[in-house]
Amino acid sequence: MTARSALRRYMLVSFLTWLPLGLMVASMVLLMTDRGLSLTQIGLSVTVFSVVTATLELPTGGLADVIGRRRVLAASAVFTAAALALMSVSTVFWMFLVSGVLKGVARALSSGPATSWYVDTLHGIEGGDADLKPGLARGNAMESAALCAGVLVGGAVPLLVPPGLMTPLAVPSLLGAVAAVVLLVVVVFALPEPAHDRRSLGSVLREVPATMVSGVRLAAGNAVLRRLMAAAAASGVLLMTIELLTPGRLAELAGTAERGSLAYAVVAALGYAASALGSALAPRVARLAGSSARGAAAGAVLCALSVGSLAATAGLGGAPGLVAAGLAYLVMFAGLSVTALLCLEMQHNAVSAAERTTVTSTSSLSLQAGGVLANSTLGVLAAQAGAATAWWVASGVVLASALLFAAMPRPGVTRSSRAQVLPERSCSG
Repeated sequence: MTARSALRRYMLVSFLTWLPLGLMVASMVLLMTDRGLSLTQIGLSVTVFSVVTATLELPTGGLADVIGRRRVLAASAVFTAAALALMSVSTVFWMFLVSGVLKGVARALSSGPATSWYVDTLHGIEGGDADLKPGLARGNAMESAALCAGVLVGGAVPLLVPPGLMTPLAVPSLLGAVAAVVLLVVVVFALPEPAHDRRSLGSVLREVPATMVSGVRLAAGNAVLRRLMAAAAASGVLLMTIELLTPGRLAELAGTAERGSLAYAVVAALGYAASALGSALAPRVARLAGSSARGAAAGAVLCALSVGSLAATAGLGGAPGLVAAGLAYLVMFAGLSVTALLCLEMQHNAVSAAERTTVTSTSSLSLQAGGVLANSTLGVLAAQAGAATAWWVASGVVLASALLFAAMPRPGVTRSSRAQVLPERSCSG
């Protein structure tokens, strides 16, 4: 295998890994609503996904080192196909809960092995000094392309389904299951297992509790990390509140669930573009603000204002309401990406190389925890007092998080000798 061939395969797997998610995301909440689930039940279903993903993230992190990258990716594809196929035929709450569990397992399994496969393969071809940046950047670009393409197709498909054939909103998740099967075939036949150091399953399982404790200790013992973990939790509250409530709001404005699915797809695709723009502008924002911390605070304030505008314009209907919601969505993702990128920079500056994996996992867990909190509280609040009230609360949480960046301590690298961490998987994130 050549380096070019390895890159092509990595790009294809990266695209196919995220395509099923893109296909189902626009119609997921609307499908649950159509099948009779309340907003509280929808929130609980999403919470189950978040809890399962967060719980399994560390245990599955080393699984690819034990049984191989290809097997873990194949297992993820199987769980994704099963989850989305079940979702497409689910009619009651417990079936959506089971689907959420399967999706959580699939998401945890898919976190890292494809990148590790590419890095291991390229190192085997070109040696340990191989330049990884171009290939990894192309893999990330393919993930974004998959999300954009998937959300647009998944949002438009319900309008094209002939009446009486099947529930239109169930078709995108069924297409996602088919895409996952394609991923399975590609992984099995196109990804030869690269050579890498193997570890025993027992050692991986024994290190998980120590890793979790180490992550908490690192975050609690470092002033910069404490603030960044809190900011990640606030971002989780924001993201889950938007994902839970926006589809229903757009369906209300568009007139039907199917049109709302298309409207959400268009807005979400533009949101991904706004996110990319925000990431590109983040260094300039930091320079204009005078520091990364001040730039991150500016992004958080922008997010808070955009969500507040969603709440303030909740009474608008028709085209004005759609335009207002769409603009707020775009500004929110641009601001969120500015904050996220600058927080990532501050996080890496605050730790040593031996601690990066642990801190990255801890940050992800903080994000998921914020999402669980939002799903279990703001979803109930929205059902009782309306979406606008929940958006106001989320806006307040994000605005308060901007204070975390005020007088941010200088990043001091922690001493890795005190950290008990898993050996880093190559560029696993």
